[in-house]
This record gives sequence, C-alpha cells and structure tokens, in this order.
Amino acid sequence: MKPSTNRAIRAQKTRQLLLDTALEMFGKKGFDNVTIDEIAKKCGVSKGAFYTHFNSKYDVFAVKFKDIDQFYEGFPNKISACCSTKEKIIVAYQEQMTYLRDEIGLEFLRTVYSSALSETMTENHYLIDPERKIYKLIEAFLDEGLAKGEFKDVWQKDVLLLNLTRCMRATVFDWIIFQKKLDIVEEVTTLVTMLFEGIGISHTQEDIAK
Repeated sequence: MKPSTNRAIRAQKTRQLLLDTALEMFGKKGFDNVTIDEIAKKCGVSKGAFYTHFNSKYDVFAVKFKDIDQFYEGFPNKISACCSTKEKIIVAYQEQMTYLRDEIGLEFLRTVYSSALSETMTENHYLIDPERKIYKLIEAFLDEGLAKGEFKDVWQKDVLLLNLTRCMRATVFDWIIFQKKLDIVEEVTTLVTMLFEGIGISHTQEDIAK
C-alpha cells in the first residue's frame, strides 16, 4: 500500500473518530458545554487536527446531516409512481421518520435542535437549508402536484413548501418534547394529511384574511 494511501486511511479514521466522539460528548454534556479542545484531547489528537477535518463544532452536525441526506436519495425508488403526489409526500415523510426513529435516534436529534437554539439561524442552516436532499425531494413532488392540478391555486408554491417542511421539523421537535408518548410516523402522517385537507378547501386568500 502506498504511503499516500496510508495517510488517507489514517485521516479518514481520525475524522470519523472526531465525529463520533463529538456527537457522543454533545449528547452527554450538551453542545454548549463541550469545547473543541476537549474533543481533540479525548481523541488523542491536536486541536489543529480537529480543524483539519471540521471548520467548527457546528460543522460536525453539517457533516452528519450530509450522511443522513444520502439515505434520502433512495426515496423515489421506494414510492410507487401510481401514487398521487399527496400520497408520495406522505410516504416520503413516513420513510424519513422511521429512519430518524430507528437509525438516527432521539438523543442525536435532541442535541441538534438544542444547538440550533443557541445560534443565529441563517437560510443555509442545516435544519432549514433549502438545498438539502429532503427539501429538494418534497419540492419536486410539490411541483408535480401543482402541474397536475392536485392543489388549489390559492396558495403560492413557496408557502406550500414552507408549511410542508415545517410539518417535518415540528414533528421532530414534538418527539423531543414528548419522547415515547409520541409516534413520529403516525404524527407526521396525521399532520400532513390535515394540511392537505386544508389545502383542498376551496376558498380565496381574501376569505382567509377575514
């Protein structure tokens, strides 16, 4: 094996160790109570080694979310083309919530949402970044539904998309609060179904404003 290959393997192992250790420490001590120095020390590497792989503590979450987004790439293959657009969106969210519940876990998401509350949210924040695969997938389904006339034209697309993705975040947030008292798969199904039933009501924006 070439020296350069050995270095690449060691670098990948160090990166994974830093990622796993940081997430574990965030979960145990809280995001704000963990320093980069502590993460590096526990991993037996220098602070500079941390910055070789991550730009900041927040970047740890961004990297993890990129891994999570890889899971969403396979969603279209799991959803029947015969389904209506509304059914496709509901199935996508059911798949997502099952994955978050069974593979990612409550503690990681609690840490993610807690850290989000401690910083200034921007449009490219990992929780609301419109370029994330899950958001692009829901947007694509929404475009399909609008083109087929499945939604009333009362609402603008960006308003529909905002509220559809808000259902996802709200469900996860409630799961963090209520924990085992709430089934996130059932919850997101109910929430999105109710939203769709509201979208299907024939009224005007002027009526809503009254």
